[in-house]
Amino acid sequence: MLTGNVIKKSNKPKLWLLGVLPLLLLAGMVSIIATWGTGVEEQQAAPIEVLNIERIILTDEGFEVRILNSGPKELTVAQVVVDGAFWNATFSPSATIGRFDSSTISIPYPWVEGDPHEIKLITSNGLIFIGDVAAAIKTPAADTNRFLQYSLIGFYVGVVPVGLGLLWYPFMRRFSSKGIQAVLAFTVGLLFFLAVDTIQEGLELGAEAPGVFQGSGLVWFGALLSFLFLLAIDQTHSKKVLNAEDNGKRVSYKIAGGIGLHNLGEGLAIGAAFAAGEAALGTFLIIGFTLHNITEGIGIAAPLLKAKPAVKTFLALAVIGGAPAIIGTWIGGFVFNQTLAALFFGIGAGAIVQVIYVIFKMILRDAKALGTATVSWINFSGLVLGMLLMYVTALLVNF
Repeated sequence: MLTGNVIKKSNKPKLWLLGVLPLLLLAGMVSIIATWGTGVEEQQAAPIEVLNIERIILTDEGFEVRILNSGPKELTVAQVVVDGAFWNATFSPSATIGRFDSSTISIPYPWVEGDPHEIKLITSNGLIFIGDVAAAIKTPAADTNRFLQYSLIGFYVGVVPVGLGLLWYPFMRRFSSKGIQAVLAFTVGLLFFLAVDTIQEGLELGAEAPGVFQGSGLVWFGALLSFLFLLAIDQTHSKKVLNAEDNGKRVSYKIAGGIGLHNLGEGLAIGAAFAAGEAALGTFLIIGFTLHNITEGIGIAAPLLKAKPAVKTFLALAVIGGAPAIIGTWIGGFVFNQTLAALFFGIGAGAIVQVIYVIFKMILRDAKALGTATVSWINFSGLVLGMLLMYVTALLVNF
């Protein structure tokens, strides 16, 4: 035994060397290429520069343009053109921006409220990047009053409709076992629509994000990881024997969490609309999302139909499912970022899909216990009704 242990210990350095050797060789090859090049002497036909105009803020003094260099090399903004005229501007910290660095351009320009404006940034290599202001209006300041206003908007859009939907719980409690299955299938329909809608919105934001961050890929990356993460948590706790009430509560909290991440995205849209001066659009979104979200409370309450939860449970579910809309409104109104938003949408979609998986297992288990078909006509009708209802209410937002 002693000899075996000595041999094992003596082999450890060799084992580590075998593991590290490919990395050392790779590092050496990369350093050689960086030092001596590839041997191809052809000159690049055109400079590769990518400048992202992240946000245009309108102040009493003019425009503040926040830019990001997401290209492979350092670049310099040489000229600023506003509405076809060259204009003086100051840069903070500098007009020369390194890779992945950002800068703020202050342009003293007498913009006209309600008019469109165009800002062109010309680099020292002659490349042009354009930012548009559809209708000029002063960007709201991040003060206490605006903060409270956005909080109230998020409360109206998220917490209130989800709470109202939860009030259907006493009515649904009177359903038979087959009726409860239909409600669960209805919940799957709701969540399926939300998952598709969340992924679609995430991909749209990902396409607008700087290409180097691969925003569209982040949506799928976030969705897959959140799905697997929640699945791993479920499997870790699968050995614990839970009664119907505790299991129902756990599923309801998961539904509320997934819907909450979706409502975070709705808050982003509302906050961004108000920050861009589109008050009419923001008001329209508030009304549409409020009507759209009232059905979400039904889905959250569905797994609790065999339990007797306390009032504080419903209050907690309303907050978890609706309060993220408040956070989303803050982010959209003050510090909106397409890349992070795309990632959040992906995480939300993955969470919703994992909840669909859990509820489908509940339907399978209950159908087996009752000796009925899993995809009965009543279950199929509930599934279709859930998707149809979400689709119809979504039209209030899109049109």
